[in-house]
Amino acid sequence: MEPSTRLWLPPLALAGCVRGVMLRDTRGRALPAEQRDNYFPATPLVSLFWWAEGRSEWLATPGFSQPPAAPVHVPVLFAGPFTLPSHTRNPGEISAFKLLMLPDAFTALTGVALDRHVNQIHDALAVLPPDWQGWAAQMSAAPDDAARLTLLQDFLVPRWQALGTHRPGHRYAAWTEALAVRAATSAAGRSLRQLERRIKAWAGLPMRELRAVSRAESAFYAVAAAEGDGGVNWAEIAAGHDYADQSHLCRETRRLTGFSPEDLRRRIATEEAFWAYRLWRD
Repeated sequence: MEPSTRLWLPPLALAGCVRGVMLRDTRGRALPAEQRDNYFPATPLVSLFWWAEGRSEWLATPGFSQPPAAPVHVPVLFAGPFTLPSHTRNPGEISAFKLLMLPDAFTALTGVALDRHVNQIHDALAVLPPDWQGWAAQMSAAPDDAARLTLLQDFLVPRWQALGTHRPGHRYAAWTEALAVRAATSAAGRSLRQLERRIKAWAGLPMRELRAVSRAESAFYAVAAAEGDGGVNWAEIAAGHDYADQSHLCRETRRLTGFSPEDLRRRIATEEAFWAYRLWRD
């Protein structure tokens, strides 16, 4: 029996705030050890994890993010933006709920500065403001994922709408460009250094890193489309998605995912551990 893995996409009322929720349930599936690994790419997103059952161990894998010094087996876990991919393993069965938020939205809603949390994970209750702590505890106590999704919307929608924030498109490229425009049209200073400082304060990462992720996502979807259209030409993918050349595509793909483009494509198609990539591709 296949694991239950779902992607919940937010309603329009949360566009520009929530990127999605990844739901993973392996209970009753009797997965062998190699299928309990999880590979995740580098990401500018902020994550909040709730474990209904089970836990995850961070693996020390060359080229991937290092295991955190702080304990990760807490009811609610907070993860800041990551500039390296991550490799984890579930010792046993799990039921997990992972909320993914755009970093500037998270900062606007919580006041938490993300530049101190890049490549870091913490007990969420030590990071979140008091009203969010109460909500996080309610989410932990919810009986199932449906109840958690209702609590999520009831809590976030009014707060996000109260900000009256511009809502960019769903893909990273649209969000990155909207962030750059907002930084450039801010009432504060507009020098290049001030713009970069503002973007890093809002998103935790510099613009060059956000553009790298945007390129990678665009190429990711182009590869998926090419597979259904007869095959992948890596030189064409590179040329069509803002890479200097194929070597540039290979270097950035390996930095952001831990694998070469072709190896990643093959593993997504054949290995259970790459379920997170398939969730967004499919």
